[in-house]
Amino acid sequence: MTAATSFPKNQIRAVLCEGIHERACALLEAEGFQVELLKHAPDADELHDILAEAHLVGVRSKTLVTADHLTQARRLLATGCFCIGTNQVDLDAASSVGTPVFNAPFSNTRSVAELTIAEMIALHRRLFPRSQQLHAGDWHKSALGSHEVRGRTLGIVGYGHIGTQVSILAEALGMRVVYFDVESKLPLGNARPALSLNELLATSHIVTLHVPATEATDGLIGETELRAMQPGSFLINNARGSVVDVAALASALRSGHLAGAAVDVFPIEPSSSSEPFESELCGLDNVILSPHIGGSTVEAQASIAEDVAQKLIRFINVGSTTGAVNVPRVELPAQPRATDLDDEAERPHRILHFHRNVPGVLSKLHRAIADLGVNVTSEYLQTNEQLGYVVFDVSPTDADELLRQIRSMPETIRTRILW
Repeated sequence: MTAATSFPKNQIRAVLCEGIHERACALLEAEGFQVELLKHAPDADELHDILAEAHLVGVRSKTLVTADHLTQARRLLATGCFCIGTNQVDLDAASSVGTPVFNAPFSNTRSVAELTIAEMIALHRRLFPRSQQLHAGDWHKSALGSHEVRGRTLGIVGYGHIGTQVSILAEALGMRVVYFDVESKLPLGNARPALSLNELLATSHIVTLHVPATEATDGLIGETELRAMQPGSFLINNARGSVVDVAALASALRSGHLAGAAVDVFPIEPSSSSEPFESELCGLDNVILSPHIGGSTVEAQASIAEDVAQKLIRFINVGSTTGAVNVPRVELPAQPRATDLDDEAERPHRILHFHRNVPGVLSKLHRAIADLGVNVTSEYLQTNEQLGYVVFDVSPTDADELLRQIRSMPETIRTRILW
């Protein structure tokens, strides 16, 4: 026979937006969840309708999940960002309603690193202008302006997962590598840290950016920084569109101060392929433009889909928040379960409780559990400044009454019971 659960899996509804890789759908469906796939990024009104019914939602970079969406999404248990960034979701609002947000910080690392290396070589060989000339029927066989990358200095701004991968690949090509990061990072190979961003800009033949979108990185590379770069150097931005002043970059290219650039991300990007793309960089010589495809390889998208889907499944089935970016991270063992032959009344219960992190909450929870004569077999707790997440494994109990008591506590944000 099939054992009953606290909430039937076939009633859990997941909506995956923006053409998320089918691997995510397969994993969620294998768990028995209902899954709907959308090829587009829903607008604000459509997303409101989706979240009125969804328990899980998956987005990429273009679907904006606002505080208004989250505070009204009463059924939403978790959000999956099937990409590296999470700035498309209001993380503070998600925390305030006890909704974990999961992402895939490593899964497309290699794809972005390989694109960066390819762009460096293409820029130095003036590959795109040569190709355009040949497409136009003009044969210009010349070494003028073409160089090897071997022996050149690569400056990496942001020495994280992608930056370090770029560093390793660049050294294998015979390049010197310097990097700048706001945090102290262990150099790999022969890479060395620059003491400041200005030092890196002044000493590098190529500058590549691999930083997140934050207040600190907004406009990180502007007119002043571009002037500080070596004449005839190159800039690559495969990070976030807000990091570079595009108008200033276009000016530096037109003046000849920079020899070229590669840009994959833009401050304003079309929401779909039906919208036109406009940029001050369009039409400039030796500028590689790509439509935010740094992580868009088949391998990366499949890896991202598997990574985020597994995190969502672990949270729904077990309660683990490992990999969440906005709530305390609690890694949990598989919930002890009775076999199908055992009495369902003997199955242990697991209480998942998000609460405001104020004194006295645990005492109230312990009292509510004890008042029902329930024995606690294990307890897990992590907190941050605003939020606490505690998980109890307890002997079988009157779940409805326990939920009523816990939810009546003013500190409670969200609670579930699994069995």
